[in-house]
Amino acid sequence: MSFPFDPQQGLIIVSTELWGPSGSAILRLALDTGATGTMVNTGMLVALGYDPALIPDRVQITTGSGVEFVPRVLLDRIMALGQESTEFPVLSHTLPPSAGIDGLLGLDFFRGRNLTIDFRSGQVALA
Repeated sequence: MSFPFDPQQGLIIVSTELWGPSGSAILRLALDTGATGTMVNTGMLVALGYDPALIPDRVQITTGSGVEFVPRVLLDRIMALGQESTEFPVLSHTLPPSAGIDGLLGLDFFRGRNLTIDFRSGQVALA
C-alpha cells in the first residue's frame, strides 16, 4: 500500500496514530531517514497519558542546538504507512510551534521493512 506526498514540499509528512493510557491520537510526523530514533513532541505524549518527566530512562541526542538528554517513552502502539508496532520506544522532546509537525518518524520504525520513496510519482510505501 502506498501513500501520497507532495514531492515539491520540503518534508514528507506521515499521518501517524499513537496509542497511550488516555487513548489515541493522529499526529503529523516528518519522515526522517537521518534520525536514528523516532521523536514525538512532549505535549503530545502528555495528551496521550504519558508523563515523560517521571521516566528515568534518558537518551543522549544531538540536535542543531547541542547535546541533550531526553526521556525514552515506551508507546503502547504506533501505526504509520500501514505498518504497526507495539511497545515502541520514542524520544520525548519539545518542538517549537513553528515546526508545523508533531515529531519525526525515524529509522527505528523502518528497520526490517522495505521503505520506498518515489519522488516522481509522489508516493511513499512501507512493506
